Amino acid sequence: MKRKSINNILNISSFPPRECGIATFTRDLSDAINKKFNLTVKSVIAAINNESTDLYHYKNQVIHQVAATDIEDYISLANKINENNQIKLVHIQHEFGIFGGEYGNHLVPFLQVVKKPVIMTFHSVLPRPNKKLKHIVQFFLKNTKAIIVMNEFSKNILQKQYEMGKARIFVLPHGIPQVPFDNGTKAKQKLGFGGKIVLSTFGLLSPGKGIEYAIRALPEIVKQFSNTLYLIIGTTHPLVRKQEGERYRNFLKQEVEKLGLKNNVKFYNKYLTLKEVVSYLKATDIYLSPALNQEQSVSGTLSYALGCGRAVVSTASSYAKNIVTPERGILVDPKDSKAITKAVLVLIKNPELRYRMARTAYTETRHMTWPNVARSHFELYQKYANLSREEELPPVTLKHLKTLTDSFGIIQFAKNVKPDLSSGYCIDDNARAMIVAAKYWLCSRNKQIMNLLQTYLRFLKFAQKPNGVFINFVNHERMLQDTKLIEDAQGRAIWSLGYLLSEDNIPTHIKNQAEIIFKKAVPTIKFIKSPRVIAFAISGLYFYSKKHPRGKYKNTLKKLADSLINDFRKATSKDWAWFENLLTYSNSKLPEALFDAYLATGEKKYLKIAEQSLRFLINITFDKKYFSPIGQNGWYFQNGKRAFFDQQPEDASSMVQTLVVAHQATRKEMYKKYALQAFSWFLGENYLNQAVYDEATGGCYDGLGQRSLNINQGAESTISYLLARLALEEKT
Repeated sequence: MKRKSINNILNISSFPPRECGIATFTRDLSDAINKKFNLTVKSVIAAINNESTDLYHYKNQVIHQVAATDIEDYISLANKINENNQIKLVHIQHEFGIFGGEYGNHLVPFLQVVKKPVIMTFHSVLPRPNKKLKHIVQFFLKNTKAIIVMNEFSKNILQKQYEMGKARIFVLPHGIPQVPFDNGTKAKQKLGFGGKIVLSTFGLLSPGKGIEYAIRALPEIVKQFSNTLYLIIGTTHPLVRKQEGERYRNFLKQEVEKLGLKNNVKFYNKYLTLKEVVSYLKATDIYLSPALNQEQSVSGTLSYALGCGRAVVSTASSYAKNIVTPERGILVDPKDSKAITKAVLVLIKNPELRYRMARTAYTETRHMTWPNVARSHFELYQKYANLSREEELPPVTLKHLKTLTDSFGIIQFAKNVKPDLSSGYCIDDNARAMIVAAKYWLCSRNKQIMNLLQTYLRFLKFAQKPNGVFINFVNHERMLQDTKLIEDAQGRAIWSLGYLLSEDNIPTHIKNQAEIIFKKAVPTIKFIKSPRVIAFAISGLYFYSKKHPRGKYKNTLKKLADSLINDFRKATSKDWAWFENLLTYSNSKLPEALFDAYLATGEKKYLKIAEQSLRFLINITFDKKYFSPIGQNGWYFQNGKRAFFDQQPEDASSMVQTLVVAHQATRKEMYKKYALQAFSWFLGENYLNQAVYDEATGGCYDGLGQRSLNINQGAESTISYLLARLALEEKT
């Protein structure tokens, strides 16, 4: 197959291994875009060096280098960009001090010569500009297609003090790493800080950091909590080091000696990798940001600390006031050591308050994770450049599924990513987990996966009564909790067992065990009344009939499918083409069952109603922007208003699976396109514009609330994601 041509986004910025916060930002943004969109777009770099004599060992991603002080380099770069047909858009990461000339005015001739659309991110917006600064920045504003800032404060300055219209200013947050939330105990132990109360500050060291005021806040803290440890992490800023050497670091060390804190303050003099930054932040109890500049318009270090789920004490800069709410941390005045002391002691003495702040900080910064920020940037790029969009699907991993599974089965719920054993186990989850394991086994032949599959099958056997009924809930002591038939559990168990029996490459001894359980369960179908559960059962019987086309269950399947058609005809009206008078969860499973019935029998009546009902559901849940499943907060009753909030992974997953089956049954390409769009709900194409799938853990968040994600990653959500992802791997 002919490979699609790759278009380039060219970032003009400093870049690692150069030690610079903007360099780190550009690397992380470029990596995120390349990871998400590398099928059609590649982010490449024109690296800004201080001098023409500077030498850095850049990666291949850097295709040009520019000496900041050489104005001819900027003009030469503009001409090269104009000649390169692959470069569709230029993104300048602007910071005063990186680009040459007065206030970076070496960019002026570049912008005059370059013909490609240019977007500029202002990492600093200086208020109260003098005449010269205002003139230069206004030139930048007029000669770019769009300006990105990272908070509303910066946007307001550009509007009011630089006289820029708001239409071309876009507020996109600083990106943060995607890491799981935890209390930091393991990270502390790994770094040798067990039993310590860890405070930290990280980043390139310079006098503007105000770290001396944090050090001076420590004596009273240490007096009350002698196990306090303050980590000052990061190398000295290269420009500071060039001009002053290590004067500031040595001054800080003298302060530590003078105050008798040598056992409570440690310096880590290194330019940190992202992995190191995350490990130290996760070992931190309270992050300190004592910066002196109250007009600081962005702070990557503060963003990272909040994103790693850490309570913070920060000076009240313009950026901090925007991002550190009272629910996330405590703001203090600059140069006020006593205020830092008081704030830190409040948080140390109130671990529950500290935990709430940390969890809130984590929950409310999920929109800032790099996959989400990359998506936001790409959508902006598309406004100004003709860029095709085809996302790279995340690789399939069962990492979190394994975390949630013990020797007995898969545990229902999780507290963030940690399994909550007290929640017990249920048939619903173990049945669907068995389908995931079976599908993954077929493409991996991994022995460990087969062990997982057998664990889930044993659970189904354990929970089945002699009369074929499955007991849905088993508590953490592995005791069966209810005795009556729960229809959902019964239907999903039949579905999963039927699927297992349909696959040739599942070992025979396992299929023999599954068939015994399946045949005991099928007679219980006569007790099922719910159309949705009837749909689950139809799918199970369809899979079984694929291997036993003349088996006795074919007639049962047809009777069930006919009952769904009768329900449809009774409930359908001019504006309502559905099986019931409401839409709730896993809605698409009803038309999917009729597609299955059509594939099993070849009868067109099933196909007709399957497509008619699926079109009705598509019209309600898809729009031009994204797939929007029915929210649990109210559902959707006929003649009522549909609920949009509390959307669940189960519903997105069901739609993906159904659309894949619809494509298999009809060969209509539109169903395949809709399946990919529905799956993109997990990747951030939803009303919050936030990824629901967590690439860091391989798990899936438990749903979309009105304003934020539910950050727990329980069994149902993770299984739902995996069922959707594996459905896209199926041959159609």
